[in-house]
Amino acid sequence: MDKKSITGLVLIFAIFVGYMWWVSPSKEEQAAMKARHDSIVAAYLDSVYQDSVMKAETAALQQHLRDSILAVNPDAVVDFEALANGSLTRGEKERQLGMFAGNIADRTDTLHVTNKVFDVDLVNLGAIVNQVVLKDYFTYDSLPLILISPAEDNMNLVFSTNDNRVINTKDIHFSTFVDGKKVEGSQDISIDGDAVVVSYRAYAQEAMDSMMVAAAGDQYLEFQYTFYADRYDVDFDINFHGLSSLIRSDNYMDFQWKNRMNRQEKVDQSTKGSRNRNKDAEKFNSNVYFKPVKDKVDNLKLGGDSDKNVKTAVEWVAFKQQFFCAILMGDTPFENADLSNRTDRNDTASNYLCDMASTIGLTYDSEKDCSMNMQFYFGPSKYRELRDMHKGFERMLPLGWGFFLIHWTSRLLITCFNFLEQFNWNYGIIIIVITLLLRIVLLPLVWNSYKTGAISKILRPEMDALNKKYPNQEQAMQKQQEMMRLQRAAGINPMMGCLPMLIQLPILWAMFRFFPAAIELRQQHFLWCDDLSTYDSIWDFGFNIPMYGDHMSLFCIIMFAIQFFYTWYTMRSTPQNASMPGMKFMMYFMPFMMLFIFNSQSAALNLYYAVSLTFTMIVMMLIRKFTSEEKVRAKMAAYNQKQNQKNGKGGGKKSKFQQRLEEYQKMAEQAQKMQQRR
Repeated sequence: MDKKSITGLVLIFAIFVGYMWWVSPSKEEQAAMKARHDSIVAAYLDSVYQDSVMKAETAALQQHLRDSILAVNPDAVVDFEALANGSLTRGEKERQLGMFAGNIADRTDTLHVTNKVFDVDLVNLGAIVNQVVLKDYFTYDSLPLILISPAEDNMNLVFSTNDNRVINTKDIHFSTFVDGKKVEGSQDISIDGDAVVVSYRAYAQEAMDSMMVAAAGDQYLEFQYTFYADRYDVDFDINFHGLSSLIRSDNYMDFQWKNRMNRQEKVDQSTKGSRNRNKDAEKFNSNVYFKPVKDKVDNLKLGGDSDKNVKTAVEWVAFKQQFFCAILMGDTPFENADLSNRTDRNDTASNYLCDMASTIGLTYDSEKDCSMNMQFYFGPSKYRELRDMHKGFERMLPLGWGFFLIHWTSRLLITCFNFLEQFNWNYGIIIIVITLLLRIVLLPLVWNSYKTGAISKILRPEMDALNKKYPNQEQAMQKQQEMMRLQRAAGINPMMGCLPMLIQLPILWAMFRFFPAAIELRQQHFLWCDDLSTYDSIWDFGFNIPMYGDHMSLFCIIMFAIQFFYTWYTMRSTPQNASMPGMKFMMYFMPFMMLFIFNSQSAALNLYYAVSLTFTMIVMMLIRKFTSEEKVRAKMAAYNQKQNQKNGKGGGKKSKFQQRLEEYQKMAEQAQKMQQRR
């Protein structure tokens, strides 16, 4: 090893040692880490000790119950273990809840809050939103639309106390207050005018000997909900009053929010339980969305199970379905969020969709009474409703936000829908009107391509003659040159017809994304279709055809028939290209492929394509009918005469494109000759 190598290794080692010294914690940081580690170990040992005490007490209580009951009645048949466990469940909770142990009751009360747009069930066990039912919407089966499904662990605040106890609010029975007045038992509350404030309070207590004695009434944890008469949003505040000395000052709290998502829409039975759920629009469009503070709206993986740990600050989290969503937002950003969207394969209920969950980090301020101000939104995923909250919620809608032309087209469509709604037209009529208006606006862009098709039909004999004149593959360049001269003489440029078609692609994609996501079309009838947002089945097979489905969509059949006729009509005037023998097959295969792809798509989308193709075909027929062959022939004759005059004067100046084309032709001919010699 030479001197330079040794020097390099020494320098690398020195840099490594320096880096380790630089990043190593200071003595103060080491002391803090040790203290935190010791507290965690102490809490763990304390929990182990409590578990062992509980087990011993369980055995002792079981024996005591057994002896007491058998002493009275030796022949008694009692499930001693179940009795003991039932008694100790309360004791276990009391030990775990510590200062909140007095907030345990044998009865759970429900507040049924109703306004003009939803019914909400609140329960005092955990102070949770147990169920939300939207009033103006129903499932596909005409059942009440349950947006939040009942569950004991829908919501849970987790935090630690100074005695190293972990508190789960889902285990606490809160005291109930409505507009500041305490209420007992279950109640019904109807909101017609002013807002109603529902408060749930869990009072802190101190342990004295073996009895729990209430402390002063100014120490409590409060969950407060504010409901309004005609709004989908609910103010939600978590208040810590007088608890700064009881809760750990370095505490970062976790708020757990979960929901079992129910199916609300019609589903192709061939997709249920399948890994390939792309045809299942509701499943594909149901996901967890979130908004990082310094980034755009994001979501978990579409169409399948997914988890994500967001380590940066988050403005809001949403559980979104195809047409509805539940959103939790904060006045101040959340510290972080753990998100998941999972499907329980063991849940075979017909209305089950998936399970969504989030664990959100909240910051606790121990210097004063801390309030965490948040809001819920329980309602439809309607563009105007979401946009007007100015939080970026509309970005959850699949309107093609990645490309400006797509999402601007989608927003224009929504505006048109909202405008035409004022005339009380059927939504099928609205789709037809919007489609025709859009095709008329685009007509100037595609006019050249239609005109090219009409003139190409007139030039069909000359094109067929060129195909016969140059039948071989090696003559393709010469044939192409002759074709271009012929088309130039007729005044058409085939390349100009391609650009308008490319411009239309983003618009077609916008339609593909817009119609299945437009809540305006949900459960809207048109002709035989009872819901334009999903497929229109006229025949349910009772079995599944791979890649097609278990039903037949009539709008899809109509779209297929129109597209097949359109393909036949256009191919009839198109000369066969010997260099591309499979082109004709591909053109006729396309309608069949669309038949399989669109059978389970929304009826509105199939209606749009059918009307659009019909309009295109009618315009093309009219252009071909009124394109004068005499004028085209006269124009070609004038062009040829002009070219002959130029050639008689020594030839006109060739364009650079023509020169390059001729050079390529010569090179191709030379290459062919060399290949033949070999």
